[in-house]
Amino acid sequence: MKNMVSLKKNQDFRQVYNKGKSIANRLIVMFVLPNDFGLNRIGFSVSKKVGKSVVRSRVTRLLRESMRLSAGKVKRGYDIIILARASCNGISFREADSALWHLIKKHNLDL
Repeated sequence: MKNMVSLKKNQDFRQVYNKGKSIANRLIVMFVLPNDFGLNRIGFSVSKKVGKSVVRSRVTRLLRESMRLSAGKVKRGYDIIILARASCNGISFREADSALWHLIKKHNLDL
């Protein structure tokens, strides 16, 4: 993840939520806001509505891995938050990857 960094600060999350553009599908919601860093900062949010901690961790790992594999195919210079919906409980990697790519294309972030 050389061209991606984790988005960790609450202030950064709030800025993306308030000023960014959001598009959703059945499984996830993606918030995107341009930044001036020349690299992507990625944040993941999985609420307790998705399931217990084991399920939430698995969903986070699936989404993070999907984003890691597609890092070279995504435009740089954006803050991105990926918010998992309750329907993510029990999804496969293929479903997570497909849902993520659907939103990447909707936001016109694919190269």
